Amino acid sequence: MTAPTYYAPTGGLPPQTQLLTDRAMFTEAYAVIPKGTFSDIVTSFLPFWDKARFWVLSRPLSGFAETFSQYIAEVMPGGGSDRPETDAGVEAVLFVVGGTIRVTIDGTGHDLSEGGYAYIPPGTAWSLRNTGDAAARFHWIRKAYQAVDGLDAPDPVVANERDIAPTPMPDTDGAWATTRFVDPADLRHDMHVTIVTFQPGGVIPFAETHVMEHGLYVLEGKAVYRLNQDWVEVEAGDYMWLRAFCPQACYAGGPGPFRYLLYKDVNRHMPLNR
Repeated sequence: MTAPTYYAPTGGLPPQTQLLTDRAMFTEAYAVIPKGTFSDIVTSFLPFWDKARFWVLSRPLSGFAETFSQYIAEVMPGGGSDRPETDAGVEAVLFVVGGTIRVTIDGTGHDLSEGGYAYIPPGTAWSLRNTGDAAARFHWIRKAYQAVDGLDAPDPVVANERDIAPTPMPDTDGAWATTRFVDPADLRHDMHVTIVTFQPGGVIPFAETHVMEHGLYVLEGKAVYRLNQDWVEVEAGDYMWLRAFCPQACYAGGPGPFRYLLYKDVNRHMPLNR
């Protein structure tokens, strides 16, 4: 089995000679942010981070997707933060796509390299440093935790996808599989971040139409993805952002695996008092 690969942006700026025609689109049901838009001039800086910049992929928008934000962080050697999160009650998932970071969670340090995953519960003290000699790049997914009376907050989770066997979807002969970092039956969690893998020819064989919002970052390969009524070509480095009930399906044409990092909100009643 070929080792997984992880696309990560490096910035830069397109030349003045480049055509403006692009695959970027924002609709009432979904957005596509192709890899070519991740330039230097669309990065953000955040309080209490040093030697770091961030590509903001999604943020809560009224009338669109409202449950989460997602960044790609680029941290230079020695950089990081001793106070990365400034909002109370926020949980986080980190997923490393390049370089090495050391994440300290409640006083315990963890070294994460490519494929490394960390779930950080709400209200948890944590810090992060790039301990390598090259830029580190990782996804940072943030969500306001929805506490439920009678359920404890989840525990921290640190793992690497290379140590977890993907779970094949039923009746697919392994053409469609999901790598899960937490137990889907653990109702303490109100979000899941997984890796979905399609082998060449693998499909989502129906138009999924459901309440979960999605962020999908393509780690590897290419495919055609149905978003609402449109079929869109996507490749490694592209990001898709879907609001609730946006129909979706997929066909992976090859020649290699098509893999994406997937966010979805789960395990909670629908809020009625707004």
